[in-house]
Amino acid sequence: MSAVASQKQGEHTKEKMRSHIGLPALEISAAFPQATPATLFPSMASDYYQFDDLLSSEESSLRKNVRKVMEKEIAPIMAEYWEKAEFPFHVIPKLAALNVAGGTIQGYGCPGLSITASALATAEMARVDASCSTFVLVHSSLAMLTIGLCGSEAQKQKYLPSLARFSAVACWALTEPDYGSDASSLSTTATKVNGGWLLEGQKRWIGNSTFADVLVIFARNTSTNQINGFIVRKGSPGLSATKIENKIGLRIVQNGDILLKKVFVPDEDRLPGVNSFQDTSKVLAVSRVMVAWQPIGISMGVFDMCHRYLKERKQFGAPLAAFQINQLKLSRMLGNIQAMLLVGWRLCKLYESGKMTSGQASLGKAWISKTARETVSLGRELLGGNGILADFLVAKAFCDLEPIFTYEGTYEINSLVTGREITGIASFKPAVLGKVSRL
Repeated sequence: MSAVASQKQGEHTKEKMRSHIGLPALEISAAFPQATPATLFPSMASDYYQFDDLLSSEESSLRKNVRKVMEKEIAPIMAEYWEKAEFPFHVIPKLAALNVAGGTIQGYGCPGLSITASALATAEMARVDASCSTFVLVHSSLAMLTIGLCGSEAQKQKYLPSLARFSAVACWALTEPDYGSDASSLSTTATKVNGGWLLEGQKRWIGNSTFADVLVIFARNTSTNQINGFIVRKGSPGLSATKIENKIGLRIVQNGDILLKKVFVPDEDRLPGVNSFQDTSKVLAVSRVMVAWQPIGISMGVFDMCHRYLKERKQFGAPLAAFQINQLKLSRMLGNIQAMLLVGWRLCKLYESGKMTSGQASLGKAWISKTARETVSLGRELLGGNGILADFLVAKAFCDLEPIFTYEGTYEINSLVTGREITGIASFKPAVLGKVSRL
């Protein structure tokens, strides 16, 4: 061993020893016995206007089943994996058994759910853990839906059945280091060669990418200058995906940087239905409905946790739930949730009737995520010091909501999509500045 290597190993050993100085942390139930942590998830208290009355029996049954699995299988482990920023691969079979992957896609082993049922499943996952809901959403409502809407019959038969069973995992790669909100300007290229295409470029913030078996990647056709879509398989020469570190939200989700260095994609893996950015927008409109239901679920979970906590935790000789200010905050949270539920439900009905526009989907995502921000912030206030501990859900939910507020279009970009639709005037690009006269 070289002297440099020996020194590095010594430094690593010292660091490891420092991290274990002192006694192990107390179990949260022993350290703070007055309130129940989120490992034992609270019962539903946030469905104040009896939302189930608006659902079919199948939708209501699916909602309850997802809730049961999430509370039993995910709640006990979520804080641990969130803290480690690792993905709990052992729960994938549990998520697969829910039979929600593929959402509204008919056939090919997919469940053929109503969009309402698919949205409810997303919310119930997010109520317990937003990262799990994002993992499924990326896999199902982005990657699988793109293949379902834009793929050839051969591609659907080849890829969708295994993805529906979660025997393979997918990711969806549109965003780039230089192009986030301005996604249509992406610079990754696809060059036609004999028998296929060569992809060259870089993608960033791609959920599931570090372990995905199937990667749906968008690139600019060097001949037509239009956006095309491609299915890239794990292990393709020239393809690499590395984890983005140091996130403060959705820490369980493995977001990655993808590098494409002359990655060959055969002709049969080029998505025939993606010939412009407008084709990509069709998928985004649907996925924005799904994303809008994540903040709904997060807000419900936070309310449920606060509702239980305030009745258990006592100060000044009374439970916190007995104080007027706390009741006021709970009522504000509850009102927000009922409004978010009804807006999300109406979006689903518009989609099912074929009437939903991209502006309506964008307004729903923007308004719901903004309202959820206020709701979760109130929950953070209600839990006081414990509001910064992931053990009591709220701190984790507070952080997890931040990336959701941004992805699938920021609040501002989604508002401008709606603004363009209602005025007929696009205002995404700033006006060209004239020359400034010199004094």
